[in-house]
Amino acid sequence: MLEEMTTLEQSETWELITLPPRNKVVGCKWVYTVKFNPGGSLARLKVILVAKRYSQACGQDYVDTFSPIAKMTSLRILVSLAATYHWPLHQLDIKNIFLNGILDEEVYMKQPPGFIAQGDSTKVCRLKSLYGLKQFPRA
Repeated sequence: MLEEMTTLEQSETWELITLPPRNKVVGCKWVYTVKFNPGGSLARLKVILVAKRYSQACGQDYVDTFSPIAKMTSLRILVSLAATYHWPLHQLDIKNIFLNGILDEEVYMKQPPGFIAQGDSTKVCRLKSLYGLKQFPRA
């Protein structure tokens, strides 16, 4: 969890502030995952902080959602064309992609469990980005 918190702090995921009047706070939780090697042995343990998206209401907390996903048929056509014309193919994975977007809406979240700022337990996190928000794939 400390590594995840370090990543969140380095990417300036939120800012601790006093909750403005008439604003709603979204909860958060830690999600733990066990990753295995192809042979079945333990590869690593992974933890990620996510917003509790089920507490968000359309029209109130966000206006629009969007997630660009390529259809498998389109992907197959592109790979077929690349093979036919000997085009080079490249793949990439952007680490922590959801920590690099910028939200259009003001979203406030409770402080993460186990990491309440000393003396600031009444403060909330004004999010710049975080996994789990309904509107974030669009950002």
